[in-house]
Amino acid sequence: MRKLKDFPFAKVLVLGLAKSGTAVAKLLNRNGIEVVANDLKAKEDDENVQTLRSEGVSVVVGDHPLSLIEDIDAIIKNPGIPYENLLIDSAVKQELPVLTEIELIPYFGIDQIVGITGSNGKTTTTTLIYEMFKKADAPVSLAGNIGHVASEVAEQMDDKQTMIAELSSFQLLGIDTFKPKIAVLLNLFEAHLDYHHTLEHYQNAKANIFKNQTEHDYLVYNADDQRVVNLIKHAGANLVPFSRKGEITNGTYCDEEAIYFRGEKVIDLASVVLVGEHNLENILAAVSVAKLEGISNQVIETVLTSFTGVTHRLQFVKEVNGRKFYNDSKATNILATTKALSAFNQSIILLAGGLDRGNDFDELMPYMSNVKALVLFGETSTKLRKVGEASGIENIELVDSMNEAVQKAYQLSNKDDVVLLSPACASWDQYKTFEERGNMFMESVHKL
Repeated sequence: MRKLKDFPFAKVLVLGLAKSGTAVAKLLNRNGIEVVANDLKAKEDDENVQTLRSEGVSVVVGDHPLSLIEDIDAIIKNPGIPYENLLIDSAVKQELPVLTEIELIPYFGIDQIVGITGSNGKTTTTTLIYEMFKKADAPVSLAGNIGHVASEVAEQMDDKQTMIAELSSFQLLGIDTFKPKIAVLLNLFEAHLDYHHTLEHYQNAKANIFKNQTEHDYLVYNADDQRVVNLIKHAGANLVPFSRKGEITNGTYCDEEAIYFRGEKVIDLASVVLVGEHNLENILAAVSVAKLEGISNQVIETVLTSFTGVTHRLQFVKEVNGRKFYNDSKATNILATTKALSAFNQSIILLAGGLDRGNDFDELMPYMSNVKALVLFGETSTKLRKVGEASGIENIELVDSMNEAVQKAYQLSNKDDVVLLSPACASWDQYKTFEERGNMFMESVHKL
């Protein structure tokens, strides 16, 4: 087990006792750092609270008293806690460091890191890269926003391993020294503006993935995304672009026949089983990383001819009487849903709706040509109905539950249609997570 080296803070406030917060509090405590943990919603008898206290960690629940920041050196916060939080706001004003747990990684001496970020496609790209490393028998660990607390993973790594880390804007906003050996920036879209408030702030958070990189590092980026291209202009790393629209001599690209890296053919497109133009971009990014790491074309081909997608990301669920059901519950913003809609030529019954973050959904309209029916739910259902009506869709149903949505979609569908759950919204109005929403969809499909 690795130990923190030269960690500059003697006393740390860990704010938020979700999965990452609990893991970080334990980790810091193991390394001799004085820890105070605080969570507004936790209860005195919660298992995490009791466990931390039994290990000697001071825990305060039910309130955010300002006295907590009177004698600390830094805050490590749950990524989702906004900076408007009274404790965070006060700490920033006092110029106390406010970090997220990925900032611990450099203090474990981990420098072989591939970090992946972007508005969409992070999990698919992260998983593809991880599978390519595994298939090549390269020592590798999976970490980050994909469900594995990165600092906890780092603590267990050896010197030969590479960390493949999915990184959100929330995580990247709280770093100081963290940097990946290879950074991947997939795309930029107006997302999480309820948290970041402006597109500029959101993009600047994403840019943190390469802010500490040098000429010894690599930045793999989407040359087809103008926002990305503008953002990386002052990056200090070696630039490795990818494009599905045109030939690129110093990066990865495709034509109608094949995928190439720096002019070398890697794989025939016809052999790739993952559907959708957006997934092609994810594949190009993953191929870029694999080739930079010396992974063979044979290994890349083995992965790309067998990988059909990850759970809740345009995942094929089942065919029922000629209707194909797809679970894209991870589509928590408009861009993700437009890409899902673009992946099919068949008629689509679209299931959508969820948390209202103040977005309009007019950007969906150009992608509605194959949508023959809408089944809508959640806080945004009336907004989406207006977009559907403006798109000329006659069959629009509003429902209260996922089971009702699946049954209604089946009734509205015919043989050879696609029934697609791609909500374009976060799940938190009705479900704890997008995974819970997707699982409910799949359970309902299997009941048909």
